[in-house]
Amino acid sequence: MKKNCRVSSHALCGRALSFLMNCTVRLLNYFAVFAACAVFFALFSSLEKNALLAGEHPAYGGSIIMGTIGEPSNLLPYMASDASSSEVSGLLHTSLLEYDKDLNIIECAAESWEVLDGGRLMKFAMKDGMTWEDGAPLTAEDVEFTYRVMTDPKTPTAYAADFLMIKEFRRTGRLTFEVRYETPYARAVMTWLQPILPRHALQGENIAATRYSRHPVSAGPFVLEEWKPGSQIVLRANERYFKGRPYLDRVVYRIIPDGTTMFLETRAGKLDYISLSPQQYLRQTSGPDWQKNWNKYKYLAGVYTYMGLNLNSPLFKDKKVRQALSYAVDRNAIVKGALLGMGEAAFGPYKPGTWQYNDSLAPYPHDLELAKRLLAEAGWKPGRDGVLQKDGMRFAFTLLVNQGNDERIKTAVILQQLFRQVGIAIKIRTVEWAAFIKEFVNTKKFDALILGWTISNDPDLFEVWHSSAISEHGLNFVSYRNDEADALLEKARLTLDREERKKMYDRFQEILHEDQPYLFLYVPYSLPMVHARFKGIEPAPAGISYNFDRWWADSTLKQ
Repeated sequence: MKKNCRVSSHALCGRALSFLMNCTVRLLNYFAVFAACAVFFALFSSLEKNALLAGEHPAYGGSIIMGTIGEPSNLLPYMASDASSSEVSGLLHTSLLEYDKDLNIIECAAESWEVLDGGRLMKFAMKDGMTWEDGAPLTAEDVEFTYRVMTDPKTPTAYAADFLMIKEFRRTGRLTFEVRYETPYARAVMTWLQPILPRHALQGENIAATRYSRHPVSAGPFVLEEWKPGSQIVLRANERYFKGRPYLDRVVYRIIPDGTTMFLETRAGKLDYISLSPQQYLRQTSGPDWQKNWNKYKYLAGVYTYMGLNLNSPLFKDKKVRQALSYAVDRNAIVKGALLGMGEAAFGPYKPGTWQYNDSLAPYPHDLELAKRLLAEAGWKPGRDGVLQKDGMRFAFTLLVNQGNDERIKTAVILQQLFRQVGIAIKIRTVEWAAFIKEFVNTKKFDALILGWTISNDPDLFEVWHSSAISEHGLNFVSYRNDEADALLEKARLTLDREERKKMYDRFQEILHEDQPYLFLYVPYSLPMVHARFKGIEPAPAGISYNFDRWWADSTLKQ
């Protein structure tokens, strides 16, 4: 059946008129929308202009006040291994290469670099026009001087290993040099992420006792303005910084050994930046005022916390004893109790999720009965007071914790309770940070301690675990020795193939897992909080501080 197509002229005219009226209405609606859009964009432009005038763009000026539990021990790179020294020193010095926000290695003081001859040769060209804070030029002579200092056996440093692998250093020009290795070295590139020392200031100085350890010459984004021992350190923007002076005028580190006091100072408006404890993050910084005035961040930290055992002590020489201690530890209880869940249980020295992490292993399970059995097999029997004894010696020791770190102190208390259940008595002693490092760690005069290590992006841990690092200034202060581990560390750092390195480091982790020279405890979350007036903070895999020299203060917002 076909549709009827015949239409009268009257009907056709009516439909045409209706069509024209609809079009007119639609056009009027469109004009109204266009007019509204014009008003909106005019308003937006006005708001944007007002925002810019109000300071919503990078501007120079202002200071940031930060709290630090520990006072630096030395501001010369390579002369100290504590985090406080490294953090402040890192703002005063520069390096040839650096990490970007995604942890890719990029040029810093270097203009260009290349790896040749199968990894045996590296060539560098440096940026022209760089200077130290006093106006002296920063050149390849400074890099060569750094290399000479680091390979001098008289230099008291724990960080010489990378430089000692260099067979030949040759300056090829004022701003160019090349280094040659005997064999390919996996960490060759990492060497040049380390700071450059000022030749014109340090040449002829006794680097172990120079005044420059407290008055360093800067080539970094900031220079040292003031250091009041026990009180504060003030850094000033470096006008000569080759990347351009930082936006902030000053960085003030207030030395506050107690975490609770530091938080109270923050709440009172006397600090702009603080690393929160889990309790502070979860329970004490909630509500509209905190949300309005502060920005909180959370990400898995590039650090692990451990209980280190002095392997020279007769208490810890037996591997079975160390394994028993590890079985006695309830890591999940520590993460829950000390960190309020803000972390992950650890079993080794690498960060979960990285390529070198051996995910076929797992932390020792909490098993008190197995712990007791291993201790009995090692010859430890219950004494009259319930504490284990062997050859007239009680299984009792002092566990050192640095003052001001609430998580570590809580962890120590949990460990004390856990070890008591298997017949081991622990006395907890808290020590001020500088004394903790100087009097106990550096001298190796301790039974056991709780500390943390920063996790490097490269898996090489030669400086911490190789037996050669048991030396006077070495980082192997627990005195761990294992021939197979030594061999793996030596071979892996000379292997460029990542799959082969992975196999070696997997085996290395298995050895540590069996030997338990440390009781690996947890990887915490990093929980920094920064006042909302500081802008330019862009969280990334590298954290939030990688672009600190680009942070700026909004002058319209007050503390």
